[in-house]
Amino acid sequence: MTLDLEAERALVERLRRRDEAAFNLFVRAYQARVFSLVQRMLGNRAEAEDLAQEVFITVFRSIDSFRGDARLGTWLYRVAINHCKNRIKYLDRRVTRGHDALDEEGGKALTEGGPVMSRPDRPDEAMQGAELNKVIERALGLLEEEHRALVVLRDLEGLSYEEIMTITGLPEGTVKSRLHRARAALREAIERGLGYKLPEQ
Repeated sequence: MTLDLEAERALVERLRRRDEAAFNLFVRAYQARVFSLVQRMLGNRAEAEDLAQEVFITVFRSIDSFRGDARLGTWLYRVAINHCKNRIKYLDRRVTRGHDALDEEGGKALTEGGPVMSRPDRPDEAMQGAELNKVIERALGLLEEEHRALVVLRDLEGLSYEEIMTITGLPEGTVKSRLHRARAALREAIERGLGYKLPEQ
């Protein structure tokens, strides 16, 4: 479900009035995108489900601070990214993040709607594809959280540079240079995981 600008403004006004039906509509409109973003950032389905709920509750409680300078979805992504960064730090402190958490979904997050690779038809290719997705998922989890956020927002969620600038608060040049470094780090991590160099694009 995608809301046009007028419907979005009306929804924001209803949310400010603490309209429960509006909150349900808000969740239905954005839950798939928020969950996708959060799962790709955390690499763990159970954590992502929990955190996605927290994101919606936070936005509902703080809707009065939404100034309307950006689209509601962009602001929602900003809240989600900040929640993800906090959760990653928390999980790192508990030393529970790592290969086990990232393996849990077997790379599922990257294959659902992500442009990383297409689904092969043959069973042997399917197994190879699943292994590659595990390597990619692990490699994504090894990136610094800032780099991971940029790769997820741009390459997996398909957001524009303008939207990413709004979400991160970074100028365009910084977004582009950090994204370039993030992609290089991701490629290097994937190659380490695979044990061979990827072909140059």
